[in-house]
Amino acid sequence: MLVVEGSASETLAKNVSEELGCGFVQVEKKQFPDGELYVRLTKDVEGEEVAVIQSTCYPPNQNYMELFLLLDAVKDLGAEKVSAVIPYLAYARQDERFEPGEAISLKTVAKLIESSGADEVYMIDLHAHRIEKAPEVFGIPAHNLTAASVLAKYVNEEYDLENPVVLGPDGEAEKWAKRAGEAIGADWDFMVKKRLGSKEVEITPRELDVSERDVMIIDDIISTGGTMTEAIQILKDHGAEDIYAVCTHPVLSDNALENIEAAGAKEVIATDTIGSEVSKVSVAPVIAEAL
Repeated sequence: MLVVEGSASETLAKNVSEELGCGFVQVEKKQFPDGELYVRLTKDVEGEEVAVIQSTCYPPNQNYMELFLLLDAVKDLGAEKVSAVIPYLAYARQDERFEPGEAISLKTVAKLIESSGADEVYMIDLHAHRIEKAPEVFGIPAHNLTAASVLAKYVNEEYDLENPVVLGPDGEAEKWAKRAGEAIGADWDFMVKKRLGSKEVEITPRELDVSERDVMIIDDIISTGGTMTEAIQILKDHGAEDIYAVCTHPVLSDNALENIEAAGAKEVIATDTIGSEVSKVSVAPVIAEAL
């Protein structure tokens, strides 16, 4: 097998190749004055099984275009099998038509990934709240991996949690809380969220017993941080000790990180599906095992 790097996942791709003990293909990349992208593989891929690793985080349109070019080049250059590994899959929020006339963006990118040459696709914690279940929009084998267990184990070992409880900040995160809690043998539950606007949420606790306990709040993605910030404040009011804000994908738009820390989180911990200052846990072992 060969691993091909995308510019949004260069370090992660290198780590996956090391985990697998396989060849690594660097890509020559440049941008023309009009914004068009240029990519060139630096190794022969003919007859090989190839994994192209490219997150589609910010800027998603450019990263998707690079992914399509890489997939098509690998296929056209004679690879025997092409796996698209997309740790963070953008455009996954719109997985159905909520209002008349809307584009279903997840269906659109699924068609483009397939038509660009992918024989199968791997994602991590797709933002559709279906842990380890790939959506049916793909016409090729699709795998939705999860980082919940590796995240929980890292936090538990690194910070020596005291009588921990793992919580999802809302009902949609219940699956991540369950998987994380089971991974470290901790109690788990979730909180109830009511969205009041695009950036305003109201969170109320269930039957929580967090007094004098360390709490890990886990979700698939932290974007604006509004949900996480509100959850932390509620937990503080209920006597929680150290609170750790944990997610797979650290989008962290606007002042999300500063707001979460100001709310009382001891640490914010994420994976390297998106590179950031809080990306302390690598999903390379998860991807390598799946491949």
